[in-house]
Amino acid sequence: MSATTTAGAVSRPATAAPAAEKASEKMDRRRLIAFFAMVFGMFMSILDIQIVSASLAEIQAGLSAGSDEIGWVQTSYLIAEVIMIPLSGTLARIVSTRVLFSVSAAGFTLASALAATATNIDQMIVYRAIQGFIGGGMIPSVFAAAFTIFPPSKRAIVSPIIGLVATLAPTIGPTVGGYLSHAFSWHWLFLVNIIPGILVTIITWNFIDFDKPELSLFKKFDWTGLASMAVFLGGLEYVLEEGNANDWFNDSHIVLGAVASTVGAFIFFYRVFTVSFPVVDLRAFGNRNFAFGSLFSFVMGIGLYGLTYLYPLYLGRIRGYDSLMIGETMFVSGLAMFLTAPIAGILSNKMDPRVMMMIGFGSFASGTWLMSSLTADWDFYELLIPQILRGFGLMLCMVPINNVALGTLSPDRVRAASGVFNLTRNLGGAVGLATINTILTQRQQEHYARLSEHVQWGNPQAVDQLRDMASNYNAHGLDGATIALQKMSELVQRQASILSFADIFVILTVLFGSLVVLAFLIKKPQAVAADAGGGH
Repeated sequence: MSATTTAGAVSRPATAAPAAEKASEKMDRRRLIAFFAMVFGMFMSILDIQIVSASLAEIQAGLSAGSDEIGWVQTSYLIAEVIMIPLSGTLARIVSTRVLFSVSAAGFTLASALAATATNIDQMIVYRAIQGFIGGGMIPSVFAAAFTIFPPSKRAIVSPIIGLVATLAPTIGPTVGGYLSHAFSWHWLFLVNIIPGILVTIITWNFIDFDKPELSLFKKFDWTGLASMAVFLGGLEYVLEEGNANDWFNDSHIVLGAVASTVGAFIFFYRVFTVSFPVVDLRAFGNRNFAFGSLFSFVMGIGLYGLTYLYPLYLGRIRGYDSLMIGETMFVSGLAMFLTAPIAGILSNKMDPRVMMMIGFGSFASGTWLMSSLTADWDFYELLIPQILRGFGLMLCMVPINNVALGTLSPDRVRAASGVFNLTRNLGGAVGLATINTILTQRQQEHYARLSEHVQWGNPQAVDQLRDMASNYNAHGLDGATIALQKMSELVQRQASILSFADIFVILTVLFGSLVVLAFLIKKPQAVAADAGGGH
């Protein structure tokens, strides 16, 4: 009798263990609702980086802004956002994720409403800066929540979701913005955030319960570190955004921004490594996979934001497309990402993440290589395959990069690390755009000079073409010779511009091709313990 009882007692834990493990894998419905509300908030914040890009001309006309001022509608948002993103981990720890995220969502919604009511460019720049700063608090919180409240077995579902949002939102930004400004007015670029923003605020305030505030840390908050970080990152973003337009260090403001950023960086890094509670925790870089994941994220930022800028620039400058036509053409990449997300989720459970990254980087490089054959006649169908390869590649890269960088960190480290990780993507975009603009300008000048050598009176073909063009205008009583020279100059300028675009695509091909090799250098990540992923 006692033997039977003992046997039963022994066998009971063995059968109960899988049941207990299965129970621990179940997700709290309230947390799921909170998480998806957070994802939508992050989507709005990232979308608003690019939602204005295809509609700047409409905003410029509506606010009577100068051509040198309108770019600040985007620049002010980016500068403010890069300051908040790394700070968010520390703020979440002090006030809790619930307070940080819901207040950020409410502030972002209010700033969106203010931006829609702007009557001049100065107001718009201020409101966009507020919108970017407050909205930046929502982005890293989602990454941190995904890797702390979900068990590792659920990450094949969760990681593609946040990867999709992080890549899809800026990609479809021009599409959404182009449609809204064309169908309604530019005011709707901001008004569209209000109702979703209110819902996200209410849901996150009532449903987030991932952590508790540590208000005692507020006394140890490093205000000097915060100020130096703001100067460092804000100055860096300003220099990168405005450098090319202002002839880089030949402009006194760019020099001042670079000096301020350098001094701010020196103070910031000194404070990070010496104070007991730094404003940003950089210890995660001691993890080799996090360091490589951040490097890949940086380069992905170059590809993500660089091509989101290049495609509309080509379509507007060369093809003469309006904002709606640009948006419709750019939609292909977004659709490819959306369709690839579930595939990436399935593969992340079955394939070595390094192999996934290699396929993704290779796909992206193939798309940019095809674009290196660009001509003035390329339209929707010529851009179709490159855009599909781009969307497929980005999505297939983003999921394993997120897993490699954040998936093996402990929950207490993820919250701080997610801010730095997201910052690398945004800084990659800023560095990429600055580099792309500079190379475009320099290469266009070089190509124009080289092509102009062939368009001269010693070239019979050029002379014949000029005479034909002049005779056509002379027949209509116009100054044919002058107009022909002007048109020929425009043709050469356009061809020089197309060749400079092709040069950029070759450079991006080499960059992403090199990442295929670099993927070998990371260690195959081992899953963290289940209790580390299931919340706390």
